Amino acid sequence: MAITAIPHFLPNAQTETNANATAAQPPLAPTIALEDTVQLTAAQRVYQLYSQGQPVSLIAETLNLTVDQVNTYLNIRSAA
Repeated sequence: MAITAIPHFLPNAQTETNANATAAQPPLAPTIALEDTVQLTAAQRVYQLYSQGQPVSLIAETLNLTVDQVNTYLNIRSAA
């Protein structure tokens, strides 16, 4: 008795090639939706940088603020 192959049970050569090509591709980087992004105010950004140990002068330079503005956000009184 002869056994005959049923074509729909056998893997398609084209399907195997596509599966292997997909498996060989590097994973995609996650995308960030704009609605997932939070915009900090200048005061919040100042406080964040200050809490990370950044000096006031560098914070002012980084955020294009004056040292007096940074001190105001941090509630630091300037020496008169």
